[in-house]
Amino acid sequence: MDFALLSRVRHFPVRHHSPRTTAVLLKWLERVKPEVVLVEGPCDATALVDVLCDAQTRPPVAILGYRTDGTPSSSLWPFAAYSPEYQALKWARANGARAEFIDIPVGVSLAVDRQTPGLGLEAEDTGPDAPEAPGMAPAALEEEPVVPVTEAFARSHGYRSFEEFWEASFEAPDWSPEQFQPLLIAWAEVLNAGPRLAYHGQRDAFMARKVLEVVAGGVAPEKVAVVAGAAHIAAFLAKSVDPAEEAKLPQAGPCAVTVIPYSFPRLSEQLGYGAGNRAPHFYQKAHEANCDFRRATLEVLLDFAAHLRMRGFSASLSDVLEAYRLAVTLSDLREKSAPGLDELREATVATLCRGDATHVDGFLWKSVIGHEVGQVASRIGQNSLQAEFWREVGERRLPRTDSPETFTLRLNNPVEVGSSVFLHRLRVAGIPYATLSGTGSSRKQGGEAEAGGYAALTRVREAWQAQWTPSTDVALVEKIVLGDSLEAVTTRVLQERLTQAKTTAQAADVLLESVITGCSQTVAQALRVCDAHAATDADLPSLASAARALSGLMAYGTSRAHSDVGDEAVAALGEKTFGRALLRVRDASACAPEAVLPVLDALRTLHEVALSQPRADKEGWFVEARGLMASHAVHPATSGLATGLLYLARELPEADVALEVGRRLSAAVEPADAAAYLEGFLQVNALVLVKSRDVVKALDDFLVSVEPERFRQTLPVLRRALGALGATERRYLMENVMGVRQLKDKGRAVKAVLEEKDKATLKDLSADLGKALDDLDDLL
Repeated sequence: MDFALLSRVRHFPVRHHSPRTTAVLLKWLERVKPEVVLVEGPCDATALVDVLCDAQTRPPVAILGYRTDGTPSSSLWPFAAYSPEYQALKWARANGARAEFIDIPVGVSLAVDRQTPGLGLEAEDTGPDAPEAPGMAPAALEEEPVVPVTEAFARSHGYRSFEEFWEASFEAPDWSPEQFQPLLIAWAEVLNAGPRLAYHGQRDAFMARKVLEVVAGGVAPEKVAVVAGAAHIAAFLAKSVDPAEEAKLPQAGPCAVTVIPYSFPRLSEQLGYGAGNRAPHFYQKAHEANCDFRRATLEVLLDFAAHLRMRGFSASLSDVLEAYRLAVTLSDLREKSAPGLDELREATVATLCRGDATHVDGFLWKSVIGHEVGQVASRIGQNSLQAEFWREVGERRLPRTDSPETFTLRLNNPVEVGSSVFLHRLRVAGIPYATLSGTGSSRKQGGEAEAGGYAALTRVREAWQAQWTPSTDVALVEKIVLGDSLEAVTTRVLQERLTQAKTTAQAADVLLESVITGCSQTVAQALRVCDAHAATDADLPSLASAARALSGLMAYGTSRAHSDVGDEAVAALGEKTFGRALLRVRDASACAPEAVLPVLDALRTLHEVALSQPRADKEGWFVEARGLMASHAVHPATSGLATGLLYLARELPEADVALEVGRRLSAAVEPADAAAYLEGFLQVNALVLVKSRDVVKALDDFLVSVEPERFRQTLPVLRRALGALGATERRYLMENVMGVRQLKDKGRAVKAVLEEKDKATLKDLSADLGKALDDLDDLL
């Protein structure tokens, strides 16, 4: 092909999502009147041009390309109403011209190596074809933003940021096509002078060939209009395209392409690829006002005033006019054609907000970003997962905007239980939409709520935060390879997790998630896998966790999942698993110090199940707990925990508790073992120790008898054991220490002294009382 013909083709360089570029482009197209309009974009998306130009389609929207072989990989090409590529397509359709995309196909784009080391930056890095992984904005995966070059240039010309420079130099002035084209090409040539990423040169060659194929098909070069990124156009006009570079592109992988809704918040997050989108809604207003940035500034200030009044602040029309005059004055002082976002912000802070910038940062600036979500024409169709998602969202009146909204579900009726099942299916399937933020109670949550598992069975209310983002539709499109319904996708995900499960606990987790998400097919499979693992599982924490999960299902049933699996099957497995866990108690408790914490958690879990589940072998658990209490072969902390749990269950009288504590804290026992026993005991029964005179006496005798050197070695464990005592427990402990040491008379003296408010005489108190207080402080 004769690449010299490229110079005869009509070219228009663009910056993506630029209202001024769009306005100048439309003027240029009216003058040129091309027969074919070729636009930068994946060539295998040309069939979607009709959808993009459909009257039902309302930007922002995006072309989505994704792999169809099950590999999670996708790429987005977003368009706003003021994107020059989008308006070029609209112009072509309205004027009877042929419109095509000419960039590399989606499959090639997904396979391209964008991480080649040692390469520099160029203007194309700001293009719309930045790849996007599920749940991530395109800017998050850019190799490197163009900030270092552009920021340095902007600041050298007296601007605070590249965006301010672009607004002042390119957006605000009323350029003609004859002025604008060479200006933008010159800017691109400056950036292209440095090293380029390899794949951009390959794209140059590919697009150049696509252009020449149109010319070879019989269209005069002068009737072909190419609308592409300025860096590509600069390469075409400089005749620096190397046709051999195209052969270096990788083979295309299996993929498909569609159109999905997009949103202004997503566009604003793409600042990393320099698309001029820090305020999409503001640029939309400028576009609708034919790039009259003064009018757009006034309209936004009116919006700001309305937002302030809604929140109870005073913001009159005269305030708006004063802010507008200040914005215009600032732009004049800075020799700008019209106010930009910087002048808008400064004028808002100075006038409407009376010098307080917190309102701008808190809620006002969101209105210049905007919350608009686009709409795709019905002719594009939705896959079954998208259709199900939007149907469920609509029927259940769930949030559908690209901003977080919170709501509460009361799980006492089929409708809201169904909504919970729907949201949990999305969670398990990995479709970003809603996250559980709490149980819906008025009490402050102590941390992030456990979304699934045992906790989900016990809830009567759930608090969710939901937000649709383009990543939601991306995931819905990609997950279609796993099934044609959300239940099928969730079932597939859970089956894969079940296949990978190596322990009884992991299989039980899948069982719980299957119930919570209403996947009855996986419930039956998970029960079989749990049974198989429990027969050979020697890990006590795993068995205890599984027993707890099955106990929850025995208590709450499987009705929430509308499962056909009988509750009797769950109960039978729960009994067996609990019995198998009891067989592992002694061996697991004879563990090293670094392994004792999960064992202690498992013992508490078994105790909870034994007391709450009628079909659990409670007597068998008490036998094992008594064995731990009496054994010196197990870790002392497990003995202490067992003692406390038995007392808590009223299986051990207080006198026997005091006797056992005294035995374990006697001088014949190693101090470290005694401290470990105490640590385990206090995990469940701190109040018993501090209220019982006999127990406190045993503790006091133990502390007094320990030699100083060994006491220092034991002190870390003692601090950890006693550090959890609250104010009430400490008060009881102090009273009993004073009683044990017969210091009550001196204690009354303390009280009398305090009542007389003569604190100076405290120094004259008994040395024994002072020593007791010092000893307690050392421990706590």
